[in-house]
Amino acid sequence: MSEIDDLMERYHAWLRDKTAWKTLDKWTVITAPYLDRHNDYLQVFLKKAEDGYFLTDDGATIGGLLEEGCRLDSPKRQQLLRMTLAGYGVAEDNGRLTVRATADNFALKKHSLVQAMLAVGDMFFLAEPHVTSLFMEDVRSWLDRSDVRYSEGVSFVGRSGFARRFDFLIPKSRQAPERVIKAINNPVKSAADSVIMDWLDTREVRPDQLKLYAFVNDNEREVSGAVIDALSNYEIVPVLWSHRGDVRQALAA
Repeated sequence: MSEIDDLMERYHAWLRDKTAWKTLDKWTVITAPYLDRHNDYLQVFLKKAEDGYFLTDDGATIGGLLEEGCRLDSPKRQQLLRMTLAGYGVAEDNGRLTVRATADNFALKKHSLVQAMLAVGDMFFLAEPHVTSLFMEDVRSWLDRSDVRYSEGVSFVGRSGFARRFDFLIPKSRQAPERVIKAINNPVKSAADSVIMDWLDTREVRPDQLKLYAFVNDNEREVSGAVIDALSNYEIVPVLWSHRGDVRQALAA
C-alpha cells in the first residue's frame, strides 16, 4: 500500500467513525465531522422522498450569517452565492441549502451539501464594518491586475469519485505547469483540512506537475503557523494575502 493509499484509507475510516445520526420522526439528523467557523459540527437533515432522498441544512448556514449581520441582498453577493452553490450542485430554497439524492449517489450528494455549507459560511464570513469586499473578489481582482490567465470555479473528479472544486485554474504554459488556487478566507484548522483532502484526492488524477496555491486571508487576523505548516507538509504552496506579490511571477508565467 502506497503512502497516499494509507492516507486515504485513514481519512475514510475517520469520516466513518466520526459521523453520527439520529432519527426524529420523519427526519434523520446527521452530524458530520466538519467544524463551522464557531467550531460547531455541521448537521444535515435527511428525509425519505418519493424519488429518493431529500437533504438540507434547514437554513442554518444562511440563517447564521444573517443573524450575525452579514447581508446577502446585494446583486454581487447573490451572484456569488449562486455560483458557489452551482459548483457543488446544491440549490437554495427560502434560505435553506438543499440537494436531492438517490441510493446510488447519496454519498456524493451529502458530501457536496456539506462542502457547500463550509464554502458559503467561509466565503461570506466577514466583519461588515471593516471589510469592503469579499476575499474571493480581492483574489480575482488581483489576478486580473497581475495579467494571470485563469478559469474560475473548476471541479475535478478525484480518486474517491467525489467532485473537488478549486477557485481558479491557471493553464499550463511553456514556463510553468498547470496550477490551481484555493482561497481560504477563514484560516482555521478545518479549512486547511478541507483543502488538504481536496488536494490529496485530486493530484493523482491530474498531470504530475500540478501545483496548488492556497491564498490565505491575513487581513483581519494573524494566521496560525500550524495552518501554514499543515498546508506546506502536503506540498501545497501557502500564500499569505499580505505577501501575494511573492507569487505574481510564478502565476503569470
